Amino acid sequence: MHIPDGFLSVPAWGAAAGVSAGYLALATRRLRQTMEEREIPLMGLLAAFVFAAQMLNFPVAPGASGHFLGSTLVALLFGPWQASLMMTVILLIQAFIFLDGGVTALGANILNMAIIAPWVSVFVFRLLAGRGGRRGPAVFLAAWLAVMAAALACGLELALSGTVAWQAVLPAILGWHALIGVGEGLLTPLVMGYLARTGVAVGQKGAEEGGKA
Repeated sequence: MHIPDGFLSVPAWGAAAGVSAGYLALATRRLRQTMEEREIPLMGLLAAFVFAAQMLNFPVAPGASGHFLGSTLVALLFGPWQASLMMTVILLIQAFIFLDGGVTALGANILNMAIIAPWVSVFVFRLLAGRGGRRGPAVFLAAWLAVMAAALACGLELALSGTVAWQAVLPAILGWHALIGVGEGLLTPLVMGYLARTGVAVGQKGAEEGGKA
């Protein structure tokens, strides 16, 4: 899902960069007031886990790669605003150190994986689990739909840039990520269940902050 340099038009990556920069400025301002110091060690641990999982890439369409996302895990643990900043740091390290994802496309990659995916996760989880539903299926669907939403945004950006025809890129990227989303939907509840058994509050902050936004 990482878009490399040269695959987006200037208007596409410029617009994505502007939206992402404005959102991250707002997220930073909000978190100065709400983030708790005791969350930092777990944030670092989970960011490392997500970083490692995302480094396992494989091509799914011209100009795009597939991998586990991890946005649902961090969004439900810390809320969408913190998740966005965590995912952004991961994407920055990947782009500038490991050359995974382009520098000019960084705004688009942040928009897809660090903004759209966490908010979709929180919205879906809150909609399902917040109405007395079971948390396991809610987490699965939140993770699956977050992957699909990010993949759809990625495909649309490539198509609008004229890199690949939408008839080619959307079926390819959505088809592959439908399978990836199943894996992520199964893995995310397992990790959250393990964290819950260790005493970490799972799913609460994400649902609460999603409701306040």
